[in-house]
Amino acid sequence: MNRKITKKLNVGGVAVGGGSPISIQSMLNVPAANVEGNVQQARELEASGCEILRVAIPNAEAIQLIPAIKKATTIPLVADIHFDYKLALESVEAGIDKIRINPGNIGSDDRVKAVADACRLHGVPIRIGVNSGSLEKEILAKHGGPTPQALCESALYHASLLEKYDFEEIVLSMKSSRVDTMIQAYELATQACDYPLHLGVTEAGTERMGLVKSAIGIGSLLQRGIGDTIRVSLTADPVREIAAAMDIFRALNLRSGVQMVSCPTCGRTNIDLISIAGEVEQRLASCKKPITVAVMGCAVNGPGEAREADIGIAGGNGVGLIFKKGEIIRRVPEAELVDSLMEEIESL
Repeated sequence: MNRKITKKLNVGGVAVGGGSPISIQSMLNVPAANVEGNVQQARELEASGCEILRVAIPNAEAIQLIPAIKKATTIPLVADIHFDYKLALESVEAGIDKIRINPGNIGSDDRVKAVADACRLHGVPIRIGVNSGSLEKEILAKHGGPTPQALCESALYHASLLEKYDFEEIVLSMKSSRVDTMIQAYELATQACDYPLHLGVTEAGTERMGLVKSAIGIGSLLQRGIGDTIRVSLTADPVREIAAAMDIFRALNLRSGVQMVSCPTCGRTNIDLISIAGEVEQRLASCKKPITVAVMGCAVNGPGEAREADIGIAGGNGVGLIFKKGEIIRRVPEAELVDSLMEEIESL
């Protein structure tokens, strides 16, 4: 796919934009007062593959989270700040790698300038994050509601407040809980500017529905080359957000790793394919080999239908077939099918 080449920024050593690999983000959800809990969750997210991590800084006491998390992990850290420009300045002094703040919400021009100057001095980018619930009254009135045009206009307005003070290390996000609105807002932004875009569907819902909305919204934009960093927002353990993001990437061939295909089963299926497919998926979760693995239920059609797979299995009457590129290489008892498949994958 042809990606829109945006301005390249550095977030704590992770490149964002400019054709750099699309990074995966998440956000800590432990209460800010619980430093130890935040540090532990940060470690878990780093281990799961999170590449940029955001933490809420609701008050001055929360500033202590920044050095604590940075000491315990190597992951770039973003301070999520609303309204209080002093918290942005204190976060920069504490060593934050990026700020998420909307300049129009922090008061007078001198406050905007103070944040811009501090971030420039320390090489800290700023993400402007607008969403359907944060739009200015005049913009809502102009567009008749939180339309894609309203979201894009708001984001560019906030960017202009920083540009006035020669600050352009900016990332934009225009999130909505409506997938179609979010998609159109980012389409408008990618035509209007060259700032890196942070993709996401806000308030997407529980893990099940949130993944569906995110896959449609984020996935459709990525497929057309729009987007430089993403966050899958789920009402769930944030570690699940990383798994969901990686699945979206794999579906679009944006990350190397195992692609698994499996059939939906039918009346010809004579093995417990649903359980077998689940076990194979679980055991391949950490596999980094750039291969396609097929799990098929029918020994008659399976190898043929999945002939493009590098390796696969198909079921029969208590017997399973292992095949490579559609060619059967061995027959094994059903009870040994998954173990035998894993042995073959290890040898690839």
